Amino acid sequence: MIRLENLCKSYSSKKVLDDFNMTVPKGAVYGLMGLNGAGKTTVMKHLAGFLVQDSGTVTINNQPVVDNEELKNRVLVIPDEVFFFRGYRLKEMRGYYKNIYKNWNDSRFEEMTREFDLDVGGNLGKFSRGMKKQAAFCLAMSAMPDYLILDEPIDGLDPVARKKLWRYIMGDVAEREMTVVISSHNAREMEDVCNYIGIIHNGKMIFEADLLDMAPVTISEIFAEKFEGGMGND
Repeated sequence: MIRLENLCKSYSSKKVLDDFNMTVPKGAVYGLMGLNGAGKTTVMKHLAGFLVQDSGTVTINNQPVVDNEELKNRVLVIPDEVFFFRGYRLKEMRGYYKNIYKNWNDSRFEEMTREFDLDVGGNLGKFSRGMKKQAAFCLAMSAMPDYLILDEPIDGLDPVARKKLWRYIMGDVAEREMTVVISSHNAREMEDVCNYIGIIHNGKMIFEADLLDMAPVTISEIFAEKFEGGMGND
């Protein structure tokens, strides 16, 4: 289980997270939604251990995230903007991940790169934005994480690639109880995959629920109720 309790974070004099609370059950696919600037990416960076909170706690399985190398071996993050080591080829990134993640699955990597038609010998710096994101997913999913943190995961991907990626993700949720947290502004996409939803506004959690308890209300309808005009479906 993932818990963020009474989390506060400020940059200079601006408070980005204000007594923020969030609970993600094991095996859930949790969608964190909000308007631009609401604090979604800051939450994701705390989950990944990239940021240290000013106050409050961030735990996974009751363990603090910050400076926890053993836990980080089980958590994979795909940010909105994907970056790789300068000059690296995809096969070299495979070697890097393989050395770090003890559950690395070479067969899955070969299967996914073949399915996405990615050149493992290609220089990642010359990949398009969509190809880089596909490569990041191939690496992350082949590491067989227990927790997958996705910040705007489908931006830049065509519908066919999106369908393939969700198939892999949902397969691992069903088979291994992988826990997934997704930050997104795409309500329609979240309706297809999430079973929990949280809505953040001005750094605070203003709504959190198990969607099975909310049926037949949709994510779009919930969001529209909180914010006039909703967010659209991209």
